[in-house]
Amino acid sequence: MKKAQAAMEFLMTYGWAILIVLIAIGALMFYIKPSEILPEKCVISSGSGLFCEKWSADVGQIDLKIKNSLDETLTITTASYITDGTSNCTVALDTAIAASESAPVTFSGGSCSTLAASGEKIQGDIALVIRDADAFNKTSAGTLIVKVP
Repeated sequence: MKKAQAAMEFLMTYGWAILIVLIAIGALMFYIKPSEILPEKCVISSGSGLFCEKWSADVGQIDLKIKNSLDETLTITTASYITDGTSNCTVALDTAIAASESAPVTFSGGSCSTLAASGEKIQGDIALVIRDADAFNKTSAGTLIVKVP
């Protein structure tokens, strides 16, 4: 009997300790949003040959500088920025990027004007529709996390 009682006391003590730790983690996650502590970044899928060279945001506007690392000229025909799966900002473009060159992509106006408020960090997905020299279209996806000053 004494062995069973000792085992139950051991399990109960560790059970309460684990429960207290879980409650503390839950309280921290309630008050600290993970999106606020994530660093700013801009990543476009590696197979596209494009990458974000620079990025910034302002109220109602996001600016990207996209670099082409391929040996051919690419044309960005459409750029979309989707936050939380609800807010969709799509811009029609005809931006040609020569080999090893960069070009700006700006999300502004229309549905883009409500992207973020001042002091807010926004996180969303980028989708670029790219046309190559042979007139084939492909979509390249990415992620953008940026703070609005």
